[in-house]
Amino acid sequence: MSRHAVVVCAILLVLLLPAHGAAQDARSGLRLQAPITTWDEAIPVGNGLLGGLLWGGDSTLILSLDRGDLWDERTPAIFSDPEWTWQGMQRLVRDDNMARFHELFDEPYDKLPYPTKLPAGRVQITWSGHVVDGFGLDLATATAWASAGRDTLRLRALATRDALVVSAPGTLRFAYQAPDGLAALGPTGPPRLRRIVEPGGETAAELVTIPTAADPFSVHVTRVGRAGRPVLVISIFPGTEPPPVPRQQFSTASEIGLHGLESMLKPHRKAWDRFWSTSSVTLPDSALQAHYDLVKYLYGAAARRDAPPMPLQGVWTADNGGLPPWKGDYHNDLNTQMSYLAAHVAGLDDAMEGWLTFLEARLPEFRRFAREFYGVEGAVIPGVMTLSGKPMGGWGMYSLSPTNGAWVAWSFYRQWQVTRDSTFLAERAYPFMQEIGTALRALLERGEDGLLYLPLSSSPEIHDNSRAAFLRPNSTYDATLLRMCFAALGEMAAALGRDAESAAWYAAMQEVATPSRDPESGALRVSADEGFSASHRHFSHALAIHPFEMPLLLTGDIDATLDEIAARGTAQWTGYSFSWFAAMLARAGRGDEALRYLTDYLAFTSRNGFHLNGDQSGRGLSSFTYRPFTLEGNFLAMDAVHEMLLRSDGEVVELFPAIPTIWDDVAFARLRANGGWTISATREGGVVTAVEIATRVGGTLRLRDPFGGRDVRWRGATVRRAGEYWVAALQPNTTIRTTSPR
Repeated sequence: MSRHAVVVCAILLVLLLPAHGAAQDARSGLRLQAPITTWDEAIPVGNGLLGGLLWGGDSTLILSLDRGDLWDERTPAIFSDPEWTWQGMQRLVRDDNMARFHELFDEPYDKLPYPTKLPAGRVQITWSGHVVDGFGLDLATATAWASAGRDTLRLRALATRDALVVSAPGTLRFAYQAPDGLAALGPTGPPRLRRIVEPGGETAAELVTIPTAADPFSVHVTRVGRAGRPVLVISIFPGTEPPPVPRQQFSTASEIGLHGLESMLKPHRKAWDRFWSTSSVTLPDSALQAHYDLVKYLYGAAARRDAPPMPLQGVWTADNGGLPPWKGDYHNDLNTQMSYLAAHVAGLDDAMEGWLTFLEARLPEFRRFAREFYGVEGAVIPGVMTLSGKPMGGWGMYSLSPTNGAWVAWSFYRQWQVTRDSTFLAERAYPFMQEIGTALRALLERGEDGLLYLPLSSSPEIHDNSRAAFLRPNSTYDATLLRMCFAALGEMAAALGRDAESAAWYAAMQEVATPSRDPESGALRVSADEGFSASHRHFSHALAIHPFEMPLLLTGDIDATLDEIAARGTAQWTGYSFSWFAAMLARAGRGDEALRYLTDYLAFTSRNGFHLNGDQSGRGLSSFTYRPFTLEGNFLAMDAVHEMLLRSDGEVVELFPAIPTIWDDVAFARLRANGGWTISATREGGVVTAVEIATRVGGTLRLRDPFGGRDVRWRGATVRRAGEYWVAALQPNTTIRTTSPR
């Protein structure tokens, strides 16, 4: 284990590292000492729609509640101002009228409490006669627990019912507490309570309706089960009455009362067994292994195909007496994109589908936004948006930058890359990205040099929300996103046999000036007028290095760009900066440095593994020491591990491309690579000893030799050596494998 890992291992997870495969997942988990005194160190559970956080101490436990679609989506009145348009923004910037600019585009977000994600309150549980001495999380079964001597209280968010379930021996009393933060939204009135009381005076059930300034929501808590083995069943739903669908909690409570809790747990366990079987990695660094497993669990707990996608905090909205940081919104200048990035490679399609179907369902809203704000056809995605896809404003140079939508749409392109699903390409990926490309092409204006430029350009979040944030068009961020969008559309159109469309998209890409680079070092610049001159949390000028995997986008020197970022220091970095930079270094094959930054990233996590943005270690890694919880740093850490293990640019597959020199034994199973390949590989004692590659769609495989020149015998199809590559033309539904013992 690296010395960095030793430092953080004690604050993370207890892990027994197996030799191979997915069995590791069942052995990973959280184990924390009691008490837990703050929500952001709590034990998280979720089923993609509902979320719960278990914490507390002594005999009092707190269950913080959340539901993904609880929102106040009232629109600020100033959004109807005639100047609240793309043209109005351009005039204000041109006239240097930043006071009016901030009034229109920043202040509604900064000064109004809405629109916002809503907290759902908490249930206070008294476990009579017990003193809690520890908390934990079993990843394999998605079960949170609190121990009191030999007794254990367990919490689950049922995978096949929309209910949170608490079970324990003894006596459980409960009381629901409405969220205090709703008062900031305006007059709401008192909660409306319906209570069922047992003959002995104990509360058996509460249905509490919470009036908000927008739409009300309700929380139902009921106690079922036999004497001495109580079960609390909690549901949260919009409105005042539960929806008449099979997943609602009322039937769950009656089913548990009639058939017992085990009847609900069998399908729950099966669902999580399927989740863990998708893919796995085995690392020799116990702290990183534990964090990887936890982050994968967060995908299963916070995202599913029939629920809203993850906003900044997933299904764990802050329970701190106020509204969530940054309103718990959808930030599309980095956060949402990075939160879903690792799911492509890990094969977590259930989580990814929640994101993609959400975007498709909001295309009418994105088209309306393109017409009414930008004055063009096609679709534009707000850089900061609500659950329904409406803009929220806030630092308008980024929240209303039209190129953010290209990065969002890249999720469709990336999913096609790893699946090579032709139906998905024709019916979903190309049509969605085409809408984005159409609007972007219409927004571009031809410059004196004959090339295409945006009238306003920026680079998140360089110069914050000052006038200096408007950079000379096109910024490297904007140029990279424009060229990526048009190039991806050209590639997809060609795959569909639409040659004329493909040629037009590639021509549009060529008309966008390539990003500028330093004439001496070759490092990518922020814009033609500005280099990366100071420490900054957002490496928006380096998107061509990571996450994009299109060689034709990269016009600067990778190592020079990374060296410059490192040279500026980490003083202004937040947690995600470390995990993102680790992924960049791994993409460049710099595994030892990637390990260093990835290990340093763990200093920005809470003891439950949540990414808290600020440095929690006291080591001076960053000047940011605050602790707002957001998810993207966690998922970027998972992606950085993938970058160490597997690389494919669509033409060549490479195994273990950025393994740190101290990692002799490492393996992965069923990770996906560009080209539609599903790959498993094992490295023992620094030597690759087993490889398996499967394809559903077929194609020509070009595998960079991972065996150090040794001859190996392949099974399943003909594989031939061609210089430094192993090459095979594989039919659909083919698997090839080889073993090469040391």
